[in-house]
Amino acid sequence: MKIAILGGGITGLTAAFYLSQKGHEITVIEREEKLGGLAGGFAKSNWEWSLEKTYHHIFSNDSAILSLAKEIKFNKFVFSTPKTASLFGEKNNYRIYPVDSPKDFLLLPELSLFSKFRAGVTLVFLKISPFLKLYEKMTSADFLRKTMGGEVWVKLWEQLFRKKYGKYAKDILASFIWARITKRTQSLGYPNGGFQTFVDRLKEKNKERGVSIFPLTTVETVNKKGDEYEIFIVGKDGIKKRFFADVIISTLPYPITCEVLGGVLDAKYVEEQNKRKYLFAVNLILKTKKSILKNVYWLNVGAKDIPIMCIVQHTNFVGADKYGGEKLCYIAWYVEGESKLLKMNEKEMLSFVLPHLRAISPEMYEEPEIVGLFKAPFAQPIFDAEFAAITRSYMTSAKNVYVANMDMTYPYDRGTNYAVQLGKDVSNLVSKIISS
Repeated sequence: MKIAILGGGITGLTAAFYLSQKGHEITVIEREEKLGGLAGGFAKSNWEWSLEKTYHHIFSNDSAILSLAKEIKFNKFVFSTPKTASLFGEKNNYRIYPVDSPKDFLLLPELSLFSKFRAGVTLVFLKISPFLKLYEKMTSADFLRKTMGGEVWVKLWEQLFRKKYGKYAKDILASFIWARITKRTQSLGYPNGGFQTFVDRLKEKNKERGVSIFPLTTVETVNKKGDEYEIFIVGKDGIKKRFFADVIISTLPYPITCEVLGGVLDAKYVEEQNKRKYLFAVNLILKTKKSILKNVYWLNVGAKDIPIMCIVQHTNFVGADKYGGEKLCYIAWYVEGESKLLKMNEKEMLSFVLPHLRAISPEMYEEPEIVGLFKAPFAQPIFDAEFAAITRSYMTSAKNVYVANMDMTYPYDRGTNYAVQLGKDVSNLVSKIISS
């Protein structure tokens, strides 16, 4: 069978890897120069390792990606326990407290003893409970208020939800917070060399099996021709070409999938899938001589007057010696399409964020240098009741056309582990259908 995979991220490369074991003729189409999607990396001339466009790590229980790493003989994941913390307070009185362990939680001075007890019991329940239909019948805000109490919601959770989901914060289902608590481990993993080394190994193994990979290539149109699909592509040379496939797997977000494959998907399917709402991801990467955050890897920004979602000091997780001694830090947001941040250039972003960074870290006197600014659409789906009601299936309305994208990780937040699981699952389904 001739199989076309749209998207050269980890899901697409994983699907190609497993399907190529069955002897199929696989073609992967990727519009960017490098494979890997947002997990793909870039490097400066004085760096030994690459750095992802957006912050990445894996958890110690991420079995899908660790299993694939073993299969492709990639033994470079290293685990450690970097510090995470939350920012509380207001102007001239910001406070950073660790949130790594139950002990940290018990010592948190922002909450009363009774609130800590209620919250602790709820966290244990979330950690050990299976997925319950209850979680899709109420919002996270209602669930947390009822179980942990109003004080915990206001001081610990409200701003985190607002920073992540904006105006949709009140609509996010409790299934999201269940998945967040259930999945997280203190031990975090990162590959020596950066995630690009993992992507490159996966690419190498695919090529060894005869998989054709076309970077800097876009899909223009797809038409049905008898039992095959006619796919028109434009490569980096600007020349339009066509090829045929028996099967198509799209790993692209639903809105792009529906646009590219609109000629073969029926109108009802497209209308349903396009009901989803998304936020853009914005990541500003800065370098400094002295770390912006002291000892902390991940800082959730719970202070209402700081317009930042989180700050991720990458080199407090991975040593700065891998990046020529430079201290690297992500400043991150999820924003709506009309956000002013999407219109800002690098200098404007730095001017916007610098006063807030200095308010959080008063000892920061130097002006950071910009390493990169990345903006990505369809980065954060809105996990509300409407989202949960929309069909999420690998199969589409068109025969032999499949979808495997990061929206399908619900209720879990997206990540490389789920990208691998999606690729493996869709490849298993396609193989089963083809052989039946």
